[in-house]
Amino acid sequence: MSNSLRDQLMGLGFQPAPKPERPAPSKDDRRGKPANRPAGKPQGRPDARSADARKPDQRKPDQRRPGSGKPGGPRHGGKPQSREDIDLAKAYAIRAQREKDERIAAEAAKQEEARKRREARAKLSELVKDKALNDPAAEIARHFPYGGKIKRIYVNEAQLKALNAGELGVLQMDGRYLLVTAELLAQAEATFAPSVALKVDPDAPAADDPYADPQYQVPDDLVW
Repeated sequence: MSNSLRDQLMGLGFQPAPKPERPAPSKDDRRGKPANRPAGKPQGRPDARSADARKPDQRKPDQRRPGSGKPGGPRHGGKPQSREDIDLAKAYAIRAQREKDERIAAEAAKQEEARKRREARAKLSELVKDKALNDPAAEIARHFPYGGKIKRIYVNEAQLKALNAGELGVLQMDGRYLLVTAELLAQAEATFAPSVALKVDPDAPAADDPYADPQYQVPDDLVW
């Protein structure tokens, strides 16, 4: 447009169009770096904390956490463990282990003894099977001490004489009292001694066995 035409238009009240404003340059533009940088891990020097995290533990043993070293170091409360405390703890541990070993040994011995008793009883049962001489019609009560109590077995007159002479004996099996010969009594004693309930010594004085006389009266409250 020529100057004369522009002057005429301005004279009629027209104003020239404003020029577009240029945006202010950003810091990145002033530094010559691109403005739009992709989001992500920042460029340049790595984070000091990340670098420290990747480094191996280069601290000396005496600079590590309290309580992580040798015995005698600080405990949780911060108080160092004395030599006396360490020795006492060892003594307690040794005593506890010894008591445990003793309990295990005692239990093993108890089980072994029970096993031997079962085997002996089974062997005795086979030995005495069908050899008892008990008379179902016997009426004479022969008393004898056994297991801290007064027991009795019923015999006839001939059996009483043989029993008092040591020719017969009494065995206890499964809560029953069996009259057997002296020979069988000796075999039973060798197999399982606790089963022998009555073994008479014919050479012993009569006063040593007052129950040999069937006339001897035993109070009812002493007989079980």
